[in-house]
Amino acid sequence: MTVELTESMFYQAVDELVAGNPDLAQIVTDHGPPPFYVRDPGFPTLVLMILEQQVSLASARAAFDKLLAVVGELTPASLLAQDDETLRGAGFSRQKTRYSRILAQAILDGELDLALLHELDDQGVHDALTALTGIGPWTAQVYLLMCLRRPDIWPGGDLALQAAIQTVKGLDKRPTAVETLPFAEAWRPWRAVAARLLWHDYLSKPGSAA
Repeated sequence: MTVELTESMFYQAVDELVAGNPDLAQIVTDHGPPPFYVRDPGFPTLVLMILEQQVSLASARAAFDKLLAVVGELTPASLLAQDDETLRGAGFSRQKTRYSRILAQAILDGELDLALLHELDDQGVHDALTALTGIGPWTAQVYLLMCLRRPDIWPGGDLALQAAIQTVKGLDKRPTAVETLPFAEAWRPWRAVAARLLWHDYLSKPGSAA
């Protein structure tokens, strides 16, 4: 059985984490309760997440909005109907054009059924998504966390989370994905809630790269 975070569950979990973790409690003291960051599940969000790989959220969103202005409704078929020049003009790199097309074709071919992902456990979703070229662990984990609202997902490769842990824990350098894991263990079974707290801290700091 899978669990999907509701907003009320989320804030109960925030209270639980804050009560047992002074570092996380300080985030709420400094910046207030975190937003319940969520996204709509589906193909458009996965395309946006592909665009977000290794660039700022703002530049990814700009490219995504340019694409929407061209296609109107973003579906696998409408994306595949666009030529290289159109996608390049929207801000897609050659690599991200390829990844987005692979995703779109997999959905049209029935290789990936996004509507059925909510029935799978966390590992099943991760495996189904990362089976496609261009969707790595970070993309799969953030989809699980934000779109399927799973409560115990930890995207340790997220650079903003790494930077927030460095700040919150007073580390000399930003931890690697592997080095974040011992910290995250203390936040089970609410690691996805802790991630939102840390994103809240990161995004609340002046000059944060959003």
